[in-house]
Amino acid sequence: MLTAIILGRLVLVQGLDGTAYAAAASAERLREDVLPATRGQILDANGNPLAYTVSARKIYADPSLISDPVGAATTLSGLLTVPVNELVDKMQADNRYQVLAERLEPSLAAQVMGLRIAGIGVEVQPLRLYPAGEIGAQVVGFTGSDGSGLAGIEQAYDDLLSGTPGTTSYEVGRNGAVIPAGERTDQPAIPGGSVQLTIDQDVQFHLQRQLDAQCADGSTQNAQAVILDAPTGQVLAIATCRSFDPNAAGEADPDNLGNGAISGVLESGSVAKAITLSAAVQEGIVTPGDVRLTPDSITVGNTTVRDAHPHDAINYTVTGILAKSSNVGTIGIARELGNELLEQYLRAFGVGEQTGIELSGESPGILVPHEEWSIAQSINIPIGQGFALTTLQMASIYQTIANGGVRIPPRIVASTTSPDGTVTDTVQPRGVRVISEETAATMAYMLEAVVGEGGTALNASIGGYRVAGKTGTAQRPNPACSCYAGGGFWTTFAGFAPADAPEYVMSVMLQRPDSGVPAGPVFKNVMTFVLAHEAVAPTGAARPEFILIV
Repeated sequence: MLTAIILGRLVLVQGLDGTAYAAAASAERLREDVLPATRGQILDANGNPLAYTVSARKIYADPSLISDPVGAATTLSGLLTVPVNELVDKMQADNRYQVLAERLEPSLAAQVMGLRIAGIGVEVQPLRLYPAGEIGAQVVGFTGSDGSGLAGIEQAYDDLLSGTPGTTSYEVGRNGAVIPAGERTDQPAIPGGSVQLTIDQDVQFHLQRQLDAQCADGSTQNAQAVILDAPTGQVLAIATCRSFDPNAAGEADPDNLGNGAISGVLESGSVAKAITLSAAVQEGIVTPGDVRLTPDSITVGNTTVRDAHPHDAINYTVTGILAKSSNVGTIGIARELGNELLEQYLRAFGVGEQTGIELSGESPGILVPHEEWSIAQSINIPIGQGFALTTLQMASIYQTIANGGVRIPPRIVASTTSPDGTVTDTVQPRGVRVISEETAATMAYMLEAVVGEGGTALNASIGGYRVAGKTGTAQRPNPACSCYAGGGFWTTFAGFAPADAPEYVMSVMLQRPDSGVPAGPVFKNVMTFVLAHEAVAPTGAARPEFILIV
């Protein structure tokens, strides 16, 4: 009886359970590693790489398989340039995975593995590189330790860039070494797609250098600028001073990681007078040659606003009001326009809403409904105080005028390429008609008067080219007193060139404790470079004559 039971159990073990035992033994010998997908590239408008991934190597140890930690550490220390005692500590850890060295060249990792030390393994380690360094970093963004995008385009297009990881399964012996003729199964990784931007690396470089120079003077606390293609609204360059190196993002000042040109807001000052006058021209309230007797101050309720410099009452033309940046003249026109219509035009120009640019963290700006405007707001909003916008929105306003009255929401991605090579161009946003082509031409004419003799922006003029634009100065709010006193200033400029055949638009903001440094020269320097870089020739047309005072 006992013999029969033993024989039966033997049959069961050898026959029925044999397959299960074999499968369990095989599973114990199998290892599965994840094969990281190569992250896709980010390119500038000309195909220059701004971010790409190389395949580095990581050496690790399984302490449970290392019989002689001191000997193994002594052998590896020189190759890995890691102290022996540090390696010993890791090889004696109470777990099965310890990273010994990272970011290694594949050839060095191959040397290590050639030593055939039991318990020592190698993994492919994707290494993200940013060859342009801080140039365009606040647009491109950076990745985290796990390879996922944490800011900029890296974050916004993370799904496309990441790709799909693969797997490899292989059989190992008791000492953890791979069995060459053992079972092996591979599921290849699918690399990520790529993103091509509209920004030009050379223009971006020049713009950042100019803004950095401004912030290096010891007084300028912030500087921002945006350059748009006038006909399309595409971003040629966008920057703030004090960028960061995405190759070492963890060491950067957190305040420099964001993109202030889309997330920070400012009161633009007299740059916004272009909106007020555009509305007045469009509504038939004024023409460039209309004459307005303009004192140097105006009082509404308990609020008094003055022109920048004291003067007797002057017969300014409407062109002169803009060219001389008369607060009083602009407010007088705005009072004829009315708060409701002014708000409608501000919103039509894009104030108070996001542009939809393909970057996270964009602010819509701040514009309260006209029904809530105080008397002080009703006379300050027409001259660019009492509402807030971004430097990108400021450029978009002038793109609207330069583009014949049609606002095209700015975009920074030109195309994407999927892993299978399919290229998808970014769909051009639908243009929004804000003012008529005739009104836009009238505004271009008056803005050209600003950048010339008698105007406030002669320092923004470019030799040989006709330039249109507007200066601005605005007080910054002081959080300490919930007032403007002691808050410092924003000085601004926005314009386009050539004035009579616009190709590029640029906005500039400088933040300072005083209003003594204008933004016009920054525009001049950078726009001069852009026109030469993009081979934009002067039109050759003569600059018109302007009557500012009669």
